[in-house]
Amino acid sequence: MTSRLHNVTVDCADPVAMANFWAAVTGYEQHPDNGVAPEDDEALLLPPGDGPGILFLRVPEGKAVKNRLHLDLQPDRPRDEEVERILALGATMVLDMRRPDGRGWAQLADPEGNEFCVERSAAERAAMGDE
Repeated sequence: MTSRLHNVTVDCADPVAMANFWAAVTGYEQHPDNGVAPEDDEALLLPPGDGPGILFLRVPEGKAVKNRLHLDLQPDRPRDEEVERILALGATMVLDMRRPDGRGWAQLADPEGNEFCVERSAAERAAMGDE
């Protein structure tokens, strides 16, 4: 027997704000019970297909160190366009590992400082002969 990944859970200070940010980034749908009140202690994003949800839970302590787990995003548009879009949504650049030959990634942080990476799109990988 095996276990299926059901949710990725993110501890945070403001679950509603984080759910709004990540819904805009990923295209995931807000659970109908989200945002009933700004002081809600949790918010859930539902995947567009079969996959894990993203659950945001309010915790009293703030983020103190680098994440030991992070998300790698593969956009459906060119990586650099997606990086600019996500920065405009409120992310910050942590580490720019994009190379002049088009390879590499950008490490960003969400509004509460959780790191994640934006990789090249599948089309960009295919055009360079990468998988």
